[in-house]
Amino acid sequence: MLKGIRLNIIIVAVLIFGIGSVAEAQNESALGSLTPYSLFGIGDIAKQGSAINTAMGGIGIGVRDNRYINYLNPASITKRDTLSFMFDFGLYQKNTITTDGNRKVPFNTLNISHITLTAPIYGKTAVIAGVSPVSSVGYNFTEVETDLNLINEHGSIGYSKYGSGYVSRLFLGVSTILFKSLSLGVEGSYYFGNIKHHSDILFGGDGTALTGPHIQRKIEIGKENSIKSMGGKIGMQYEKNLNEEISLTLGGTWSFSSNLSGDMVNYSYAKNSISGTTDTVKYETYNRDYKMPSELGLGFSIKKRDKWVVGMDYIRQDWSKSKFEDTPGVNFQTAAANSFRFGVEYIPNRYDVRYYLKRVSYRAGAYYDQSYMKIGTQQINAMGVTLGMTLPIPPLYNAIGISVDMGQRGKLNNNLLRERYVLFNVSISLHEIWFRKIRYD
Repeated sequence: MLKGIRLNIIIVAVLIFGIGSVAEAQNESALGSLTPYSLFGIGDIAKQGSAINTAMGGIGIGVRDNRYINYLNPASITKRDTLSFMFDFGLYQKNTITTDGNRKVPFNTLNISHITLTAPIYGKTAVIAGVSPVSSVGYNFTEVETDLNLINEHGSIGYSKYGSGYVSRLFLGVSTILFKSLSLGVEGSYYFGNIKHHSDILFGGDGTALTGPHIQRKIEIGKENSIKSMGGKIGMQYEKNLNEEISLTLGGTWSFSSNLSGDMVNYSYAKNSISGTTDTVKYETYNRDYKMPSELGLGFSIKKRDKWVVGMDYIRQDWSKSKFEDTPGVNFQTAAANSFRFGVEYIPNRYDVRYYLKRVSYRAGAYYDQSYMKIGTQQINAMGVTLGMTLPIPPLYNAIGISVDMGQRGKLNNNLLRERYVLFNVSISLHEIWFRKIRYD
């Protein structure tokens, strides 16, 4: 028995190391986010969960199911077959139309949404490990100077502001069952990433083009922040059978506050393309901390075994005391973020042997998010509806999850921007039984 436990731990450790390597690789090449709202703070906060969660409005804190990994609450992984090993990998593709007055700009992005795995350790104890995005930065603004006095004196002038980067987390957690109905889980997180903000002033010749060979001089101003930090999370779930088929699950999570600390590089260069010279106006490095506040999550679900699930989540994270760099020309402030989520699942007949579509899990949901961003007096909010399904692949609980999220963020008031988006998420769930004893050769 002890030999088997040691082997389980070794295999899980190897997989965790592999996940960490994949995390670094996928974020180096990630397209990330393309939204003007990622200009502020630590960027655009990523939606958590697999396609199964996102299809139900993003709920998961009070959801328990042995068919898939629910990493929104570390306590949920105790709902499993005793020797089952599960792996989940997801991709998302987001299509956004940003409206600024009468101008509409489309953006499309593709990225990895998560990589997670769970495995049994001993008895009623299991482990979870994975990587998921926390936030991403991606924006690009350009503007041409129209002041004739400046143009006559310096030639054509352009301004460019762009940013890129990400913050991700690598996590490892363990959960166990206490008193038959109560599950407790703890999770440690390692935050890592790099955020870059750039502002360039471009000087051309007599022409108006400000690209390629037409640029004679350029002033580059920017900040680059490398983030490395630790964090933690605890979760609980209480499951109560109301009768032989219907059960109630109550869940809660608490993420501890973290200082996203790292080295900040603040620089300014003056480049002359004619002479080929570069002058360093400023280059300084210092340590910079971004305060990520604690987060409270509450949720519940009511489930009829193998038939339907109805659930709701509420999440609150108060960013009002977190301080970020000022954004010139914009009154940006942090605020308390609140999220309200609702979701349902329905399975016509999980054990139907004739009609495949009756074994499919169908899901729907809705959400309303108040973000941590406040521009002037307006808090940037989002709302949307979600749909999805899980396509089972025999044997066991192997499946492909699909979800679509249709929503809107911001509004065309007080010189704000409105984003309308459609986000597709695909998750591949793999399930295997470890250490099965073969009775016959």
